[in-house]
Amino acid sequence: MSLTGRINRRSLVAVGLIGLTPIIAACSTPSAASTTVPSAGTQASNVAAPAAGASSSAGGSTVPLVVYSAQGYDSAVTKAFQAATGIPVKLVDDSTGPLLTRVAAEKNNPSWNVLWVDGDTAFAALDQQGQLADYTPQATFTAAGAKLQPSDHSYVSVSTTVMPGIIYNAARTTTVPASWQDLLGSAYQGQVGMNDPAQSGPTYPFVAGMMNLLGGQSNGETAGKAYFGKLKANGLKVFATNGDTLHALETGQINYGLIQSSAIAGELLKVKPTAQFKPKAVYLPKATLLPGVVGIDKANSPQAMKEAQEFVDYVLSPAGQKVMLTGDAQGDSNFWPIVQGVQANSNLGALPDNQRIDPYFWGPKEGEINSWFDQSIKQ
Repeated sequence: MSLTGRINRRSLVAVGLIGLTPIIAACSTPSAASTTVPSAGTQASNVAAPAAGASSSAGGSTVPLVVYSAQGYDSAVTKAFQAATGIPVKLVDDSTGPLLTRVAAEKNNPSWNVLWVDGDTAFAALDQQGQLADYTPQATFTAAGAKLQPSDHSYVSVSTTVMPGIIYNAARTTTVPASWQDLLGSAYQGQVGMNDPAQSGPTYPFVAGMMNLLGGQSNGETAGKAYFGKLKANGLKVFATNGDTLHALETGQINYGLIQSSAIAGELLKVKPTAQFKPKAVYLPKATLLPGVVGIDKANSPQAMKEAQEFVDYVLSPAGQKVMLTGDAQGDSNFWPIVQGVQANSNLGALPDNQRIDPYFWGPKEGEINSWFDQSIKQ
């Protein structure tokens, strides 16, 4: 089953924010369950009308809570939150790149109250610009989840995937890599594909993660560039996004794809193996954690601030986590929970061996590194 045109929204561009030049890619079509997205500068319609006489449990008269989100389950979550609290929600559902561009354009007059996308580098940039409100949620995180929270509480990580996993076609190959260096060997020549970090939101953390893994913050950029140069010399193929890389795998252009774990899990759920295509997955040591992150606009009114905080608490509650885990069963719901007592969907194994990169160090480098990749590796 081809996934052409069915690109995970999170496999779109992760752009630099204020002070950085956005790198915008074509967007995927929002999922059928999502609210229709208006063009930039217009407002999304309500997800549903609030119950008559309903008011926020935080107190005070409700105001519409505007949520900018790129998550596949966001429509289900916002509807459930509204039903539980009576707070009217206006969902602006779009790909990560356009949402971050919109946030940047609205810096002096923001229309959003809550931003919810994958990857914490963008939120680190917003924090450095003083745009995020600090908040400590009412939740108990796992050890992995605690590591994903910023020390200044400027944003909240609410879930995680990893980047990359390796999906391979077991109908065409029996060779499975055990290390990142294996991919440089002759057995993988011309057989490996990955996404373009300038277009694929989850891919920049992978590139930065390899740099971090190979040389840390002191020499990582140099070592990582050398590694990707060797991958290119070994025939690395670069595609736009998760959907394109998966299509190349399905059609035999490559035998190994380096993509986001949730996209891999979705592919394994969707595809019925055949004699020509039997997808399997493997995770190499120190894959990079890719958190799903919620940020609250610092410029919110007092009532909107209360509602935004209540939304964060709902997302991290057992009820909110349940909706996240079911709202996009063959896509974004395939994440590892980072709240204690919440279990991942049964199709996922344990969280792979991983690392966390410092978003405040690697975030500001995103534009430069993505430009280097497109000029030196993609070409």
